Amino acid sequence: MNEPIPHDVEGESECEHALVHLSEFLDSEMTPDDEQRMRDHLAHCSPCLAELSAEELVKKLVRRSCAERAPESLRARIHTQLTVMTAAD
Repeated sequence: MNEPIPHDVEGESECEHALVHLSEFLDSEMTPDDEQRMRDHLAHCSPCLAELSAEELVKKLVRRSCAERAPESLRARIHTQLTVMTAAD
């Protein structure tokens, strides 16, 4: 994992900064100072906290979806179609 780069916040409001960097915050990819700044902002900003909750939910849904496997019958049909397409080329 790369070393987090401190954020340049010139010209950004606290909410703009928070919304742009939510994924970094959720993935623990922030410097300690930026992470504390985000925590401080989220503690006092309900709209940004709600957006963080929505982002967390999306990440959980994606993670869960990636863990599911297609039924074996579907996998076999796709494999057959790919084999037929490859043989036709």
